[in-house]
Amino acid sequence: MNAITCTRKHAPAILDIFNDAIVNSTALYDYKPRTLETMHAWFDLKDKTKQPVIGVESESGELMGFATYGVFRDKPAYKYSVEHSVYVASQYRDKGVGRFLLKEIIELAKQNGIHMMIGAIDASNLVSVNLHKSLGFEHCGTIKQTGFKFGKWLDLDFYQLILPTPLNPTDS
Repeated sequence: MNAITCTRKHAPAILDIFNDAIVNSTALYDYKPRTLETMHAWFDLKDKTKQPVIGVESESGELMGFATYGVFRDKPAYKYSVEHSVYVASQYRDKGVGRFLLKEIIELAKQNGIHMMIGAIDASNLVSVNLHKSLGFEHCGTIKQTGFKFGKWLDLDFYQLILPTPLNPTDS
């Protein structure tokens, strides 16, 4: 597998992956599928804030999955912390795509001087929980009954990975 930089040409494929997660899982706490317009706004924000969006394509050029990270909280002291996301198209799950993408986004975070990666994972998503644990993420808290979807309350687990970067952090 090789990581690619996702661009606006990938917006429809990313939209399909997002919408599958919205409609069929608790990976996203959204109720309604997103639109292509929301994807353009999403890419605008990613471009403006220089947040990476990477993916993996099949041999036929189909996007198998993508990973990104973004602002954890919008205060200056959080500038070395990010919240990341990894999504895999349903037909490519259980093929190592998620593991590959998570490893790649970790490496990008290191290259970009990030110190803390945070994953917010629905507590029932054991595949994602186990993937994160296998790559060194540690459980750092649960917010119980924080979401309501599919007729039930959802607990949100937080997993963190402390990176050895940046080498020279500053307050400014």
